[in-house]
Amino acid sequence: MIKSMTGFGRMESQNDSRKICIEMKSVNHRYLDTNIRMPKLFHPFEAQLRAVLKEYAERGKIDIFINYEELAENRMTVKYNSEIAEEYMKVFTAMQQQFSIDNDIRVSGLARFPEVLTMEEKETEEEELWPLMEEAFRGACEKFTETRIAEGEKLKEDLIKKLDTMLTWVCEIEERSPQIIQEYRSKIEERVKELLENTQIDEGRIAAEVTLFADKICVDEEIVRLRSHMQAMKDTLNKGGAIGRKLDFIAQEMNREANTILSKSNDISITNHGIELKTEIEKVREQIQNIE
Repeated sequence: MIKSMTGFGRMESQNDSRKICIEMKSVNHRYLDTNIRMPKLFHPFEAQLRAVLKEYAERGKIDIFINYEELAENRMTVKYNSEIAEEYMKVFTAMQQQFSIDNDIRVSGLARFPEVLTMEEKETEEEELWPLMEEAFRGACEKFTETRIAEGEKLKEDLIKKLDTMLTWVCEIEERSPQIIQEYRSKIEERVKELLENTQIDEGRIAAEVTLFADKICVDEEIVRLRSHMQAMKDTLNKGGAIGRKLDFIAQEMNREANTILSKSNDISITNHGIELKTEIEKVREQIQNIE
């Protein structure tokens, strides 16, 4: 199977006290480029998340969005700052001695002073969060991969159709090439007859001229290589895996052969077929950019 570099996945996981929702989407990229947006609470897990992602994707620009929600009603705790309270008491004792007044501070009164008692959110241990995070992340990755595979299969079908169309143009060029040589020979003979009238035609000279012309326009090697590249691309598509870079290289070679055919052509029919061939190759190269 092959994978497209375009995909989307979403997964929610929750327990009695927490809920994590993860969404991920991707577009084309030469390498694996990952951007993770998540609450600071999850920053310690970034390296682990990237390691898990590499199990599911090798290329693509992937954006990951992680949302976290606390479901527990009571997540706050009261914190007593003894150092601040002690400082307050030192000041009150000094005031008592300086002004000879009673120190009537009670616990309830001391607790009202700033920073003596504060409300803080209970800290969450990493080992409590990771199992839920991993469950949600792997679930999102699996759905993400499913969409990439489905899109990849569509790309594969489309590419094979395009390769079959290209093979049609190659066959047309291959069939037309010998006809051009024969037509060229006939034209030379007609012109020589018009010029020399009843004079004997030098068949050797005509044969030599036709041979030079045939060598100049011969595209047999290009056709053989094109067929080989097309078959190699089909075999690679059927093999599957992370084949995007390899397919791109094959497409470049196909384009090179098509350009050579066009440069050698002096026949309108072969030129038209060559242009159609290059058009299809460009379409193939565009589609290949979507494959991982």
